[in-house]
Amino acid sequence: MPKPVIETENLGIEFYRNRRRKLSLREMLFRGGSSHDKEKFAALREVSFKVMPGEAVGLIGGNGSGKSTLLRMIAGVLLPDQGKVRVRGGVAPLIELTGGFVGELSARENVYLAGELHGLTKRQIDERFDEVVDFAGQQVKDALDTPFRHFSSGMQVRLGFSVITTLDEPIVLVDEVLAVGDRAFREQCYVRMEQMLSGGKTLFLVSHSESDLQRFADRGLYLQRGRLVGDGPVQDVIDQYNADVDAGT
Repeated sequence: MPKPVIETENLGIEFYRNRRRKLSLREMLFRGGSSHDKEKFAALREVSFKVMPGEAVGLIGGNGSGKSTLLRMIAGVLLPDQGKVRVRGGVAPLIELTGGFVGELSARENVYLAGELHGLTKRQIDERFDEVVDFAGQQVKDALDTPFRHFSSGMQVRLGFSVITTLDEPIVLVDEVLAVGDRAFREQCYVRMEQMLSGGKTLFLVSHSESDLQRFADRGLYLQRGRLVGDGPVQDVIDQYNADVDAGT
């Protein structure tokens, strides 16, 4: 029996929330001189689930529910304060697509840098280079030797999406990136995502778009104020979330 490719157990993490206010001289003397109170809040609390190879999971919840935090923990960008997360296999993170690119390097250099960071050899990147550039579009192709920082935001996202989706990683994490770009580019992204799923990759998708969730995910996970409150067929979980929104919970 195959093992889960993503497994979390009682996962939790806390962040500091600064409350700005002026302190009296007496308070400053007796409380260390800080004008900021530090208050912790739990971004995730006791989150446990398993994702099997080839599953397509949609992560659902309102703003501030912990969705992006959970994705970053699966990607290894954040470490938990409590519990554990285990990922079996490499991850292609479609999260802040351009976050790993260096502004002073050219687009061409960034393609090679990103590929090498994910374990590709120069020869492997050479073999995929034309595919990456063709998907990113003519504007990117015409500016391959231009510093990345001079690209428009749309061009940066096109190149980032193209690079990440050509990787061989078996797990794909997607955080709202399908909402960017023009309609034609979004349709390109949709086709690429469907190709990845048909190839047996595991998908973990965060989106506020019900149509995207219904199109790509079979299973839904519902986060509410950092807790996992729903896990089941994606339409059932969407209905649960909408019912809570209508009820004001």
